[in-house]
This record gives sequence, structure tokens and C-alpha cells, in this order.
Amino acid sequence: MQQVPVATLREDDADEIDLLGLFGTLIDHKGLIAAITGAFMLTGGAYAVLATPVFQANALLQVEAKKNDLLGFSDVSSMLGKESPSATEIELIKSRAVIGKTVDELKLAILIEPEYFPVIGGFLARRFKNTNPGEVSSPWLGLTRYAWGGELLKITHLDLPPNLLAKKLTFITGEGGAFTLLDDDDELLAQGQVGEAVEQHGVALFVEALQANPGTRFSIVRKPRLTSILDYQEALDVTERGKESGIIGLALESTEPELAVKILNKISALYVEQNVQRTSAEAAQSLEFLKEQLPQVKSDLEKAGNALNAYQTRTKSVDISLETKAILDQIVSLDTAISQLKLQQAEMDRKFTRQHPAYRALLAQIGELSSKQQRLSEKVQDLPSTQQELLSLNRDVEVGTAIYTQLLNKSQELDVMRAGTVGNVRLIDAADVNLIKPVKPKKVLIVLVATFLGLFLAVVLVLLRKALNRGIESPEAIEKLGLAVYASIPYSTLQKDLEEQPTATQKRPARSGGLLAINHPTDLAIEALRSLRTSLHFAMHEASNNRLMISGPSPQVGKTFVSVNLAAVIAQTGLRVLVIDVDMRKGYIHKVMKTSSANGLSDVLTKRCDLTTAIHKTAIEHFDFISRGQIPPNPSELLMHRNFTELLSQVSEQYDLVILDTPPLLAVTDAAIVGRQSGTNLIVARFGFNPAREIELTMRRFAQNGVNLKGAILNGIEKRASAKYGYGAYGYYTYEYKSDVN
Repeated sequence: MQQVPVATLREDDADEIDLLGLFGTLIDHKGLIAAITGAFMLTGGAYAVLATPVFQANALLQVEAKKNDLLGFSDVSSMLGKESPSATEIELIKSRAVIGKTVDELKLAILIEPEYFPVIGGFLARRFKNTNPGEVSSPWLGLTRYAWGGELLKITHLDLPPNLLAKKLTFITGEGGAFTLLDDDDELLAQGQVGEAVEQHGVALFVEALQANPGTRFSIVRKPRLTSILDYQEALDVTERGKESGIIGLALESTEPELAVKILNKISALYVEQNVQRTSAEAAQSLEFLKEQLPQVKSDLEKAGNALNAYQTRTKSVDISLETKAILDQIVSLDTAISQLKLQQAEMDRKFTRQHPAYRALLAQIGELSSKQQRLSEKVQDLPSTQQELLSLNRDVEVGTAIYTQLLNKSQELDVMRAGTVGNVRLIDAADVNLIKPVKPKKVLIVLVATFLGLFLAVVLVLLRKALNRGIESPEAIEKLGLAVYASIPYSTLQKDLEEQPTATQKRPARSGGLLAINHPTDLAIEALRSLRTSLHFAMHEASNNRLMISGPSPQVGKTFVSVNLAAVIAQTGLRVLVIDVDMRKGYIHKVMKTSSANGLSDVLTKRCDLTTAIHKTAIEHFDFISRGQIPPNPSELLMHRNFTELLSQVSEQYDLVILDTPPLLAVTDAAIVGRQSGTNLIVARFGFNPAREIELTMRRFAQNGVNLKGAILNGIEKRASAKYGYGAYGYYTYEYKSDVN
């Protein structure tokens, strides 16, 4: 067995990233990249135009912070760094109490949407301008089931069985205000008339208004109440404008701007009403508390006054000294403050636990004032006993008077507040929406994003194809495997034109067929074949016979193109050349030459015709060929028969060169059989298509069958910006090998 030297690429070479090569690949596929990017850009533009516009309604509220509580005492909790009251109010606005009532009053749990024609129906409906009230657009192309503009359906009551909640129902308009309601399985649920209550099959329905062509369909979904509340809680955007500003902005996006305005106005009204009711309720509670305290405070004041009068009468002492007066003023001030804090403590007992930070801060403040009061009491001990008694009695009177007066004033204020309609929240701006400028879709942004997405995907696709396409890209890659490259044939667009236009043969010589060597003899591919002719002239001197086998690793590499056109350029030198289509399964030399496959190789080997009949002449002198013949059931066995050996002996004597066009080796073993009887064996590799391992495996298969490969031919080279070497008419330029078949 002959050993075939096989070279492998270095790991660092294989793993090296060639940035210039990748950039060149992108340039080579600029057409594909531009097409994909353009398609995405057009798609994005179409979506931006056809998509339903989304509008945003806005409203503005102001929340005034309570500097004092309802009893008029300073807010002890403010000293704890309490957050802005807006944070609490925002949660109240989004509460189920407010949103839920809005859902109920505006019937938001009932979702109604006309059925539009796919893709463009909504766009056309939005462009309809009704000049008369109640006018609807005429159906396009007689498609009455779709809405085309101006349709209206208002359902004020819809009760469904639990199994139909959140299911899509179909509402079909009839003649004269009649309608039909179907479930999600198109089963009848109810039939009725506009303006009449309907109760059928567990469905209660009242249609208040209907404006549509007969046959128009609407989709109706009755969502559970809690689901609708949660949806609007998520959709409603409530934020404070500026830190601790007390200004709250409400925003709601919707494809129905009028409905969004109604929803925001209803939420604002319910929230303000709730705030007023809450303030009034707090005032009523505080007023009740004060009314409970006033009799006791008044009784204590009267007792203190009587005791002072009795003492002054008994001791005949009316005045107190200046020193005592100063101490008295301080004590009265402290006692009044402590009494106010204790009243506030009594109020907070009904609202907070003793562990609440505000409650604990209040106790700390009371303790601090009590300490000051204790220090003043020590000064009082140094006064004469008469002054001490007068001070104590005056203290009780003045403290009681101050507290009683304050409670009386506050009770009157709370009485007014309880009956009033003003809270600490007011509506600054009612809901409104800009109908000229929708917030979505952002057309320019969508087109830009779609364009860049298309560009990105196109680049990824090109680079991915490049990464997955591990085919041979240079002659050096084959030579590293130990196989000489005899020719590099450029890709020919002219040959492609010949293949795509098989009927345009009127001006061609008889039986020239699709031969590029005859129709375009100056093509670069033919020049490369002439170079191959010269190389073979010297290479075959040492060959055992005048037979040249041309095979390949896989189908579609261009073996037949090389065989027939090489035969043509050699025959033009005056040598007698015969091409035999040995691929009796799928050979198509007869198609290239525009003849029939009858009376071919298989027919000669099975004795259905003689050799003279099987040899077909061409328009080129000295160039003959044998087609494949009828497709036999056993091509390999025919090639191993002695008839094939005898045939090769006969034609070798008649011709200067016999070219054998064989099937691909990795598909069938025919090439190995033929190669043993050929003096020179070449394989054709397709650029970018046949990987190095495939060519290496082909070499090993031939070696295992005792066939010596002389070299390889690279077919289909095309100028590329991403390659490292290139081929031109009179020089070498940068190019990449393209995996197209000639």
C-alpha cells in the first residue's frame, strides 16, 4: 500500500483570527448584508406606520403636608425625618379602593375590540373620516365580517358564568340592531336586540349602543374584576414631581385616548373625594375626643379658681412677688406644654402602639419637659411658704385657663372641618391627552432599531456561514496535505450563462453544446485549462499509459466541466482526445454536448452496441466522447469486467489521450476501479466547499486501493476582498476561492 504524506495546519494558525479577512468577507457579501438590512428596515417602517398609535393621558394633583395634627399640636413624628406624604398618597391612589371603583363605574372589565382585516385593517379603519354621525365605512371587497372604520359597540352590563370569564367571545352584528353572541367554541350564547336586556344560557347582557355594518364581528372579553384592577394598577404611572414637592403626576397610556382621559379623571375625582371623607372622619373623631375632655378641664379650672379665691380671702394676700411671678410664668408654660402633649398622647393611643417611633418620640419630649419642671420645683422650695401656696394656686388657674381656651377654639375649628368639603389634596390639572403626538410607536427609533438589528443579523449570518464553511480556500491548503495543485481555475460567469440558457444555441457549431472553450475561448477559466494542458504534457511523460482519470471527493465540484473543456483545448493542438463518461449513474456529458445518452459506455460494456457506434463526434476536430449510456443496475461490476479493460486498450490505441470522467470517490468506489487502469489521476476540489479533511480522506481512499494521485485542480476561484492571494489575466491579485461549480 502506498503511503500518502498528509500535512496538517498548525493549531495557532487555525485558531488565529484574521480581522482583515473577516472585514473582507463582509465586503464580499455586501449585497446580502444590504438586502437583509433593507428588508428589516422596510419591515420596521411598515410596523411603525401600521401599528396602532398609543397615546398618554396626564393629570396633576397637589398634596399639602399636614404641619399640625387635627388637635393643633405640633407633629412629633416630623422630628423623625418622616418621608414626604406623597409616598403614602401615591399608594392610596393605586389602591383597590380607588382603582376598583373606577373599574366598576367605567365598566373597564369589559374589553371590546372590532375584528380588523389582518395587518392593514386597523390602519385603514383609523384613516376613515365619518362626515355624518353614525356613519361607518363600507366593507372592502365585500368582507363584511371585518370592521373598516366608524364602528361602535357599548355594553353596559355583561354577566357570564365563571367558565367564560377571560375567554374571547364573538359578537356578530345583525340587521336592524339585532346581534348574536358566540363563545370561544363558536357555540351560541345569546341573541337579542340593542337596548333590550338579554338573559340566556346563564348570560346577562345589555347592549346600549351599536354602530356597525351587518355581519361585522367584535371580540369581547369579560375579565375578572380583580384581574382588571391589577392590570390598571400596573398600567397607571403615579410619580411625585420633584423630591418632597407634594406634586403628584398621573399618566396612563392607551390606544383609546378618550377612554384614558375618562379613567384618569375618574381616578382623580375618587381620590380627592376619598381624601375629603378621610379628613372629615378624622375631624369628627378628634371633635368627639375634645368634647369628652372639655367638661373635665372646665371642672378642674373652676376648682382651681375657687381654691385661689378662698386662699386669698383667708390670708388677705393678693399679690405675689416678682421672683415668684417669674417662676410662675415658667412653670405655667411647662405645665401647658406637658398638658398639650398628654392630650396628644391620649389621641395617639387610639392610632398607634407604644412601640411606634412617633409615640416613643412623644414620650421622650414629655420626659424632657418633666425634667425641666422638676428643676423649677426645686427653686419653689426656697420661696416662703405663703408665696409657695400662692404660686401653686395661680399655677393651677392659669394652666387650666390656657388649656380650656385652646380646647374650646380647636373644637370649634374641628366642627367646621367636619362639616366642610376640603381635604389636603386638590386637583391642579385635569386629565388631557396630546392627540397630535402619540407616545408609541416611536417611528424613527423603530426604523433605526430594525435597521441596526437587520445589519447585526446579516453580519452574524455572513460570519456564521464563513465559520461553518471550512472548505479549502487556497492552493497552499491542498499542498500542505501533500498533494500538488496543477491548476487554479477562476469562476466563470460566462459558463453560468451557458448553463442557464440552454436553448440559445442557434449560432453555435453543431454539438459544441455548452463548451466554454468553444463559445468563449478567451475566458480566464479556459486560459487556466490551457496552463493545465501544458503541465499535463510534461507530467504524463512518465505515465504508464495515455489515460487521464478526473475524479473528486464529492458531487458538484466541476469534474465534467474540467474534463470536456480540457479535452477541447488539447484537441485544438492537433492531438486526438476521447472523453468517456464513466459516471453511469448520474453522468451528464451528453447534456453538455446537447445529445442523447443512448449508445454509451454501459451499452458498449453490455454489448448492446459496438465501440464505433458509441463514439460521438463533436464540432471540434480530434475531440470525441462516449456518453454514459443507459443507467445499469450494476455500474461497479461493469467497470470490473474485462470488457471495460478491453475497451480502454482499444481507445488508448486510437487516441493520443483518453480522459475518464468518474463519479466522486467518497460517494461510490467507481473512481478507485478506474484509477488502477489510468496512468495519471487527478481530483477536482471545489473552493469553499470541500474541507481539507474530505480531500485528505479522498487521498487515503485512493492510496488504500493502490491508486497514485498525481495532483489536484482547484475549480471556481473568484476575486474576493477577504482572501490573501488572487488570480488575474496577467498577474496575481488578492482573491478568495468561491465554492461555485463551473
